[in-house]
Amino acid sequence: MKECSAEIVIGMDLSDKKSEICEMSRDNGEIIRRTEVANEAEMLAEFFGEYPVPGKVLIAMEAGTHSPWISALLSDMGFNVVIGNPRKLRFIYRSDNKTDRRDAEMLARIARFDIGLFYPITHKSRENQIAMALLKARDALVKNRANLINSVRGILKSLGCRTSPGSAPAFARKIAEEIPEEYRTVLHGSLEAIGRITESIKLYDRQLEELSLEKHPETAILRQVGGVGPITALAFALAIEDPGRFRKSRHVACYLGLVPKRDQSGEIDKKLGITKAGNAYLRSLMVQCSQHIMGPFGKDCELRRFGKRIAERGGKAAKKRAVVAVARKLSILLHRLWTDNAEYDPFHNKKSKSRESA
Repeated sequence: MKECSAEIVIGMDLSDKKSEICEMSRDNGEIIRRTEVANEAEMLAEFFGEYPVPGKVLIAMEAGTHSPWISALLSDMGFNVVIGNPRKLRFIYRSDNKTDRRDAEMLARIARFDIGLFYPITHKSRENQIAMALLKARDALVKNRANLINSVRGILKSLGCRTSPGSAPAFARKIAEEIPEEYRTVLHGSLEAIGRITESIKLYDRQLEELSLEKHPETAILRQVGGVGPITALAFALAIEDPGRFRKSRHVACYLGLVPKRDQSGEIDKKLGITKAGNAYLRSLMVQCSQHIMGPFGKDCELRRFGKRIAERGGKAAKKRAVVAVARKLSILLHRLWTDNAEYDPFHNKKSKSRESA
């Protein structure tokens, strides 16, 4: 965020129903007033409408459930809004004296001193937020269906009726044909719910496919890579939004939290797990794609061979590291393909080295 010529800094601690306000002079850090405002569009518009020159006011808040729509509302009103990354502001919520009142003041003081300390983030456009909501709604249905299927399998197993393996979409129909009538009656509600959820998931799939074709043609480029399906491709396009945001493709792996943490001091340099920063949903999809690439149905390619080399180092931990490493390389590859609008070659690096050696 560019430096603004604000004269007033407002720390805004967002709760579920209300927001704590701390208004402060940017010149000397003197607190002008403290108050609370309900998290309702009309109330917020009325309260902030009292400021005659919104461009002279800097409002600081943390990213959270309400920050997307509240920040959009205030930005549209002409205020300078900075949204802090909660992962970088842990000293606020880990304080021994944590209150909404104190949090709002701390946000104002940090913004007054240096906006860079917020590690500012930018929320997605409204259109992208709605599209991402479709993906997350579908994901919730998939998880609920999996829980119901596991519950039915567990119940049948306890009754001495073992079910045959099969796909989740066909589960309700297949089980109804296999199990005895008495069990079918007991599990009728669960099987019916699984069937309805499956139909809802199919509806979401059609909507998401149409969305990809009409508004996100770049997903076709991403889906060239084996193991990357329509859901992952669309989630990647929505999360990244503009590939030009990243100067280097490997920065995407950092953005998705797929790089190791660092804790180095003197001669000590610990090996740590990945940061798990950024979009957890997309990160999980990247790991699922990696598991497919590394799995029995994955096609031979450089990514698969790269992962296999790591996995061959031995042990269960090596396999886990291989999956994460492939997910990291996959995120970099997808960004590069999108940026260059390139055709995917599963053995690009190998061919390049052959040409160089020749």
